Amino acid sequence: MMKFSCEKALLQSAIAITSRAVAQKSSIPALEGLLLHADHYLTISGYNMQTGIRTRVSADVTDGGDIVLNARLFGDIIRRMPDDMVTFTADDKQMVHLSCGDADFDILGLSAADYPDLPEVEDEFSVSIQQKRLRAMIEETAFAVSTNESRPVHTGALFEITDKGLTMVAVDGFRLAVRREPLEKVDGGAFSFVAPGSALNEVKGICADSEDPASVTLGKRHILFEVGDTELICRRLEGEFLDYKNAIPRKNPISVTADTKALIESIDRVSVVISDKLKSPVRCIFDHDKVFLSAKTGNGEAKDVCHISGDGRGLEIGFNNRYLMEALRYAPADTVKIELNTGVSPAIIVPTDGEENFLYMVLPVRLKSAE
Repeated sequence: MMKFSCEKALLQSAIAITSRAVAQKSSIPALEGLLLHADHYLTISGYNMQTGIRTRVSADVTDGGDIVLNARLFGDIIRRMPDDMVTFTADDKQMVHLSCGDADFDILGLSAADYPDLPEVEDEFSVSIQQKRLRAMIEETAFAVSTNESRPVHTGALFEITDKGLTMVAVDGFRLAVRREPLEKVDGGAFSFVAPGSALNEVKGICADSEDPASVTLGKRHILFEVGDTELICRRLEGEFLDYKNAIPRKNPISVTADTKALIESIDRVSVVISDKLKSPVRCIFDHDKVFLSAKTGNGEAKDVCHISGDGRGLEIGFNNRYLMEALRYAPADTVKIELNTGVSPAIIVPTDGEENFLYMVLPVRLKSAE
């Protein structure tokens, strides 16, 4: 026997969080389910053999036990329940009875014995950071994580923790994103690891917009993110991550300052003639206090001028519109400094003042000779 009662809203949010780590289709039926474990409180886990998420829910437990329920069915039932206390009972044959208000459901569960254990993470190093800060850092780098499986290590983001703080780096061969933040406290010295982009996306989802701490613990093969009552465990990506410090050219003769929003709007405007079928780089001519932008495809031609400060020395350079726009869109600053060198050198985007808490590098696209 297993029996507990729990508020519908708490149960629904726990199912929503943990279902994100459930395998959509698996040869192991239990992996399409959520593991419910009841003792002093209720713990719900989802695991797809890559990433596991488990969360603790306060529940009134009469009889402890374990059972696996199909995640989609269980979630659909709870979501449709009235806003009241949900009572859950399971018998020895895995028959589950759910009731809430006047609604009753009987569904069949699976034995928890078939559910694989989530990996244990030995506590070698750990670090604590505000949830909203971790969420912002992931958001402002993860867009540059590679989706190309031929270099698996770059399908994740590099975390580097030193006494100076946390640095996150993502790179996909066309652009590179670096974010730095100071840390409250670091245990066990400096360490670094690469976390899969897909797992970081989930970490971002479980971080609240709050100053409460999230902790990151590094094990031998796995990483544990603890956010409030929720834990996410993912495997580390192995391999040589790009030596990013040496990949970023910083001796750039040209430096201009732009209003981030105005420049995004100009790129967006000239991008209107660009589509998946009709691709074209955005041609930029950085002049004195302004940049001329244009794009030309079979759809037509678009031109715009964006005011900047500084002398671009007439440099002509082309960019993939999406890569340049994303770097600007995720830059956490109202104005940015853009460092340039030649038409075939990368553009470096950094804050105009204060600490260099972000750096984005975008590689140019070769322009066909002036038409």
